[in-house]
Amino acid sequence: MFSSKPAKPASPRPEAGEPGPARRPIAASLIAENVTLNGDLASDGDVQLDGILHGDLRVGRLTIGETGHVEGAIEAEAVDVRGRVIGSVTAQQVRLHASAQVIGDVTHAQLTIDTGARFEGRSLRYEPATAAVEIPALEAPAEPAE
Repeated sequence: MFSSKPAKPASPRPEAGEPGPARRPIAASLIAENVTLNGDLASDGDVQLDGILHGDLRVGRLTIGETGHVEGAIEAEAVDVRGRVIGSVTAQQVRLHASAQVIGDVTHAQLTIDTGARFEGRSLRYEPATAAVEIPALEAPAEPAE
């Protein structure tokens, strides 16, 4: 009558360096114009922000619409800004459209600033995390011979 299905065997995890199974696409998330969020937001996928976020963002790709507003740090693969950002932006590719207002440092590999965009802060080169370099210690000066 009610029979349980046999459990599926667990698929082995890929070893480091081996490609894993193809990842299915993640649907983009929309934060609408009438939405205000207080807190941090994280997503592996794309995010379209037309509302207000008071907190940090860590997403795959971020598009901030003309009505979008972020007060906090942003980390993403790519960021398109048409609205307002108060805080730091860190991404491989950053584009500030004509309507953008960014107050904070932008760390990037590629930065595009359209005519009319407002940017107050520093433009810093994006440096991917690297292994720590060991610096040899300096030898103490030899004491004079007596």
